[in-house]
Amino acid sequence: MARKMEKAAVLGAGVMGAQIAAHLANAGIPVTLLDIVPPNLSEAEAADPRARTRFAAGALEKMYKMKPAPFFTKEIGSRIRVGNFEDHLEWLKDADWIIEAVSENLAIKHALYEKIEPFRKPGSLITSNTSGIPIASLSEGRSEDFRRNFLGTHFFNPPRYMYLVEIIRTPDTDPEAACFASKLCDELLGKGIVYANDSPNFIANRIGIYGFMRTLQVMTEGGFSITEVDKMTGPAIGRPNSATFRTGDLSGLDTTVAVAGTVYNTVPDDECRSAFVPPDFIRKMVENKWVGDKSGQGFYKKVKGEKGTEIHELDPATMEYRPQPKVNFQSLTNAKNIADTRERVKTLVYGKDRVGEFLWAVLSDALIYTANRIPEITDDIVQVDNAMKWGYNWELGPFETWDAIGVEKSVARMEAEGKTIPALVKDLLASGKKSFYEYEASRTSVYVPARKEHADVSDRAGVILLKSVKERTPVVKKNPGATLLDIGDGVACLEFHSKMNTIGGDTIAMINFAVKEVAQNFTGLVVGNQGDNFSAGANLMMALMSAQEGEWDDLNAMIRTFQNTVMSLRYSDKPVVVAPFGMTLGGGCEMTLHADRVRMAAETYIGLVEVGVGLLPAGGGTKEMLVRSHDRAKGTDADLFAFIKEVFQNIATAKVSTSAEEARNLGYLRDTDHITMNRARLIADAKQAVLGLALEGYRKPAQRTDILALGESALATLKLGAHQMMRSGFATEHDVKIATKVAKVLTGGDLNHATYVSEQHLLDLEREGFLSLLGERKTQERIQHTLKTGKPLRN
Repeated sequence: MARKMEKAAVLGAGVMGAQIAAHLANAGIPVTLLDIVPPNLSEAEAADPRARTRFAAGALEKMYKMKPAPFFTKEIGSRIRVGNFEDHLEWLKDADWIIEAVSENLAIKHALYEKIEPFRKPGSLITSNTSGIPIASLSEGRSEDFRRNFLGTHFFNPPRYMYLVEIIRTPDTDPEAACFASKLCDELLGKGIVYANDSPNFIANRIGIYGFMRTLQVMTEGGFSITEVDKMTGPAIGRPNSATFRTGDLSGLDTTVAVAGTVYNTVPDDECRSAFVPPDFIRKMVENKWVGDKSGQGFYKKVKGEKGTEIHELDPATMEYRPQPKVNFQSLTNAKNIADTRERVKTLVYGKDRVGEFLWAVLSDALIYTANRIPEITDDIVQVDNAMKWGYNWELGPFETWDAIGVEKSVARMEAEGKTIPALVKDLLASGKKSFYEYEASRTSVYVPARKEHADVSDRAGVILLKSVKERTPVVKKNPGATLLDIGDGVACLEFHSKMNTIGGDTIAMINFAVKEVAQNFTGLVVGNQGDNFSAGANLMMALMSAQEGEWDDLNAMIRTFQNTVMSLRYSDKPVVVAPFGMTLGGGCEMTLHADRVRMAAETYIGLVEVGVGLLPAGGGTKEMLVRSHDRAKGTDADLFAFIKEVFQNIATAKVSTSAEEARNLGYLRDTDHITMNRARLIADAKQAVLGLALEGYRKPAQRTDILALGESALATLKLGAHQMMRSGFATEHDVKIATKVAKVLTGGDLNHATYVSEQHLLDLEREGFLSLLGERKTQERIQHTLKTGKPLRN
């Protein structure tokens, strides 16, 4: 059957249901959000539609204030229509996808399904966001059409930001319905899909909760503090900063205990069933409602002290909070010098100290437990690794971790300690292989337990992995800052890979080479990478050192070179598409602004932030925002100054978008630029954009000389606004000096009347203002402070 996706409905306006609805709205889908009619209404309230819809309406209102924000922009909330299960079920007849997210109670879900089935249109997709109830049991008693179109779609909290969705089919699920659900979650909502068997807690929570419970046991047995455990189980081993117990406070201890209870109650033959029984101090915490952030205290608690707010940790032995102890494990300090996560984990796990003792005890048991779950939770180890990386933000999945510490070496130690080795692992070693993954020059293979052999891992359709491209195809050129790759069909990709993808001399050299090479030998260029962030901007250390040495001629030449490099992207002979994502700041933003087209990841945080370090955008960013203001006002009755004032405020306050949609509102995206929801698809989508421009008969634009600069009257108004901010206490004297330099560029410099100017004129003003500010002591202090602390300085 031909399926479409035009409208959706979410049943249940709790934390998960409401935020799933918000993310559907983010994707441009009109959503109906329904919840129960509040109980015990008065006679007057029972007749009031607003009172009857209070729960759903309240959930929507609450989301406007939540942090992190569920919506890309607040305006998106208007796509959600709220109602209740008594009065508005007829709205379901228009829904192409119905997602159930009510309480984790089988009877409640059954009753709801019976109630909605008469209103659901035949063939519509219906899925449950249950985190643990068997999916097959949910659809019992429903019609054939309901059961054929029913499956599990388990989102992780918060749904906008967490990449993982587990898809769980039942024996009755139509494979085509499952494929449609997968496509929607992947392409429409931007999620990473993992296929799980219909077993309790599916994949990620089954493995993750076991690891958490085992960590509690080892901590108690070894006499470790909560803070010590978090130091050992965070970034040191490729896990998030929130590590174990900060994550527990974020997710809610009551939720964690409930998920653990699901395994204990529903899987009586689990060989580690006893691990899912919470220790006494955990039960006491739940009784006390010390369940984490939502109750104000959990494993950690904020306490007001003489020096302000302090973070105290819970002492499980006394059930009292105490100041966090200083943690000084030398092995953790030494491990910071090991950049490669695999090597760092291996070094720590085999360490002969308390860190090694703890990590070996936790990880060795967790690896064994994970291997024993195949084929119960899935028959594919890649699904397990992806589930943990996408759902728990681990750098390495369990089987990747096992490879990192050495399968053969670790198994020998496990056997010496009397541990039972899973059959899957014995089979791997018996086959003559020593790792679950094998990486060769042009291919990656993974062990397939059912076949007892390795098989090639194929790339996902619509996804280009730059790592795989480099394994298959020789690079065109590479230096320490960037690499030029051939990604097929005549398209090249310029990949940044400096620290934080900052833009320095190597990166600039590669951009210039790429533009020339593409002009001669390629159809077009994608500028993008697959690091943590697109680019943190220019290399500030280099600029600061040159300023302190008084190398002003060199600095002037350096900035001019950067400006010319950025402009070369705009005036390349072949189309250039920039593919930003994550943090896209300063120079990274300026490159984005000068692309022929932008293909931006939905989660992109972009802005011209140079004012934060006492400078102004001088890589064409200030110029380009004036050009865009001019073009918005041209041919309309709009006031050009109103647009310029908005740009001035954004630059002067170092405004950064909280999403790609907000970036469009801020003027960083044009109508011709597009957004990709799934970051994994970004490079492939950018490549298609290049090919589309080429197919249309791309012609490079002419340099602009028709930009209207408003001159001194507009400059005086902007300066007045900056001084008013200072008098109101919102800006310092140095802030005003910086803002004045920005205003001068945006109004064209020393012009006594409105005049048409060229791009080069504005670039010269940018460079002049940048160099002037860089010579200021307070600007240099700001740069030094930011480099040292990562935070801005207001001076």
